[in-house]
Amino acid sequence: MARVVQKYGGTSVANVERIKAVASRVVKRKQAGDDVVVVLSARAGDTDRLIELAKEVSPSPDPRELDMLLATGEQITVALFCMAVKDMGYGAISLTGYQAGIMTDDHFGEARISSINTETIMEHLRDGKIVAVAGFQGYDASGNITTLGRGGSDTTAVALAAALGAEICEIYTDVDGVYTTDPNICSKARKLKRISYEEMLEMASLGAKVLHARAVEFGMKYNVPILVCSSFVDTPGTLVTQEDPTMEKFIVSGITYTKNVARITITDVPDVPGMAARIFEPFAKEDINVDMIIQGSSGVPGRANISFTVSKNNYKKAVSLVEDVSRKIGAGEVLGDDGISKVSIVGVGMKSHSGVAEKMFAALARENINIMMISTSEIKISCVIDEKYTELAVRVLHDAFELHKDPNGAFFEKEEKFDR
Repeated sequence: MARVVQKYGGTSVANVERIKAVASRVVKRKQAGDDVVVVLSARAGDTDRLIELAKEVSPSPDPRELDMLLATGEQITVALFCMAVKDMGYGAISLTGYQAGIMTDDHFGEARISSINTETIMEHLRDGKIVAVAGFQGYDASGNITTLGRGGSDTTAVALAAALGAEICEIYTDVDGVYTTDPNICSKARKLKRISYEEMLEMASLGAKVLHARAVEFGMKYNVPILVCSSFVDTPGTLVTQEDPTMEKFIVSGITYTKNVARITITDVPDVPGMAARIFEPFAKEDINVDMIIQGSSGVPGRANISFTVSKNNYKKAVSLVEDVSRKIGAGEVLGDDGISKVSIVGVGMKSHSGVAEKMFAALARENINIMMISTSEIKISCVIDEKYTELAVRVLHDAFELHKDPNGAFFEKEEKFDR
């Protein structure tokens, strides 16, 4: 008998028929002898509808009250799910994030889990019940309901798996695993059977939407195996787990991209200590994340140009902040460009192979794709390019690193017991 945490996304529970199908799948797992904790998202579209409703009442809804409202989406799903399970003759109980003991900070809308008291869940498991927990939510030290941000149900599931000492956390979604790139734009994309936490974290943070980055962080920190698989087809998924030495044989594991990026350049910045700190201080205060940063000569002695990227959601606000700073520090013109994208290659094999960057740059150059900015880490290289070349760049890089080829099963043959 194993202890298992399963998570089902919004499309998996979009209507009554699908909720019953999920209930049937979970009951079969219970029949196999496993203790099962199920984390459910709101039904597809419910969260968006609640946000629209809130904005009909107030153009800028109060964050605390918005969290109170949004948390109801998951509560509807877990209640309906437990009704379906009980109709099948099995014990089940639905729990809110508060009832499940999921404590967070008080950052409404983007709360982070600080601790989990598993006593209530364990009591119900000992009673033989299937426990359904509302994803995406918790409570702060003052007892307020909080939400974890988009994709927060993934984080709830992996955090619960860690707290409960579960054998595995299974993430059921509308895709059947993690692919070498987006199969919607590259027909040669190949499903991976196994990927390291580090690679998955980079891919999630760089635009791959299959798994939330914070969920991967929890898995990596607490060594929770995460299986990403489909709730619609019964095929093996992708196991996210610890890095295996054989993984380094494969230089690149995946290609990711995001169009949710904009570039800002502040020209003729005085090239003296402290200028960068003054430029980015307002961003920290406004909680705006800055990604790639490049400083170069402006052509004027004692002056420099600084370019950086932010999400498109923060673009207009970021430009306003930089224009204000530019006036205060005596810098030059502020330039902006929101017609760009970021394309990245990811792979733990980069740690032990040379020539990867040159191969990437040469592949893009052959298609006359200009690189505007470059950033690297130990297992990642990212390039900012013109947005109109995004799909072409992904396909070109996928071919250049031959990701369509079957790696003959090396490092894919292990952990077969986790395939469902």
